[in-house]
This record gives sequence, structure tokens and C-alpha cells, in this order.
Amino acid sequence: MMNVNSEKCIGCGICVKDCFLNCIEVVDRKAKINNVTCMKCGHCIAVCPKSAVSTDEYDMEEVEEYNEAKFKIESDNLLNFIKFRRSVRQFKDKDVETEKLLKIIEAGRFTQTATNAQNVSYIVVKDNIEQLKEMVLENLKNRGEELLKNLNPQTLPFKRYAELWIRMYNEYRENPKMNDKLFFNAPALILVVSESSINGGLASSNMELMTNAQGLGTFFSGFFALAAQGDEKIRKILGLEGNKEIVTCMVIGYPNVKFIRTAPRKNVSISWK
Repeated sequence: MMNVNSEKCIGCGICVKDCFLNCIEVVDRKAKINNVTCMKCGHCIAVCPKSAVSTDEYDMEEVEEYNEAKFKIESDNLLNFIKFRRSVRQFKDKDVETEKLLKIIEAGRFTQTATNAQNVSYIVVKDNIEQLKEMVLENLKNRGEELLKNLNPQTLPFKRYAELWIRMYNEYRENPKMNDKLFFNAPALILVVSESSINGGLASSNMELMTNAQGLGTFFSGFFALAAQGDEKIRKILGLEGNKEIVTCMVIGYPNVKFIRTAPRKNVSISWK
């Protein structure tokens, strides 16, 4: 429930103006919140000049006062940081600290979600990564073999993926350490799970930036997410239930490659109306 401290509230109405659901009104010079329609976005907590609003549903100890030195990022530096990011598929034989993985997840936790659903969860895979790797590679091999048996004009464009999946599996069986073309011997995975692909995708984007900021590297394994769809063995080992799906699989480790410049991109397409 959202609560208003009547002793602190001065009835300024700033929270009323910022509440797009119109869940707040000023009555007798005090803010009053309709907790039935409120979606607990916390904007009223963030804008109140007197810290009069709180909630008993979340940890108020996490609320931080704005400090320019701690919160402001120069726009050019931020843009360059985004430009410099690269997908990493070369990793050192070095474990990733739990503290760094938790900070990556924290970046996802504080990412916006539609209607403030906060319906994104996370699975960290470290101890079972080898078992999961074998299961995923076998799944992809089976998909590839089935696709090649039933080639038609619609599936022909995916022929190269089918052949790649079979080759990945066979090479891995020959030498698991040298021929890991799925996780590239990375020590950790973070799986972003949600029934909403948009919310999960938004969280993943911020999580990647946090990964890079901590000196780590990552790439998003679409092959893993594909293999997990409908595979009950994989879902069971991950504890996936109901309509929750893996939106992204972040393969994470310390980079064993050094990038020294940004890469070019296509010219942007913008339509001004």
C-alpha cells in the first residue's frame, strides 16, 4: 500500500500532476492515494519534495536521494559507451564473481516494465552449465536433422542453420573443451525470464551495459533461447513453469579479446513527420 505521512505532506499537488492514472487527489491540503487503482510505480515517492510518500510493499531503504555527482552521466560519454559495446565470444578461464552477477541483475530489476508489472525474473547458471550445454546442443542437432528431412521453399533459408547445429554438436562431442561453439567456455549464464518479451528485452539491454561497465563481456545466445522453447527437459532443469519463457540468454565471462575502436553501422533511417 502507498502511504502519505500527513505531518510531512504540504499539499503541493506535485504528485497529483505526475500521476497519469489519476490515483492521487489533495483533500484538506493533504495528498490522498487511491490504492485500488494505483499500480505502485513509485513516481509519487520520487517527486515528493518532503519525502511524505512511502510504501509498505517494497524496501524503502533502497530509496536514494538525487545527487548529481552520483547520478548524472554526460550524454557524449554514454553514447560512446553504447557505441563501443561488442558481443564477446572469447573468454578467459576465469570465474565471474557473484557480486558482479548480482549487480547485472540489479540493472535489470530497476528497468521499467509495462504497467509496472515487474514480471521479469532471472536464472543464473554456473554449476550446471556443462550439463545444460549438452542438452541444448543435442536439441539443436535434432532440430537441424528434422529440418533437413523436410526442406521446402519456406524452410530452405534455414538450411545453413540446420547444418551449423549438426556440426556444432558433432565437433563438441569430439572435443568438448576446444569445440564449444555454444557458450565458448564462458563460466556463467544469466537467463532473463518473463511472459513479456518486451519487458525482458528492456531489462536485458540495461544488463548488458552493466556487464560491460564491470569489465565483463557477453553475447546473447539466440540458439539457447530457441532450444529451450518446448523442451521439457531443459525447462525442468531450469525450473521454468507456466507461461514463463526465456527472453534472452546472456553468456558472461571475462573477455579474452581487446577491442580498440568502434565498428561502423548502416546509415540511420529517420522519418520526420
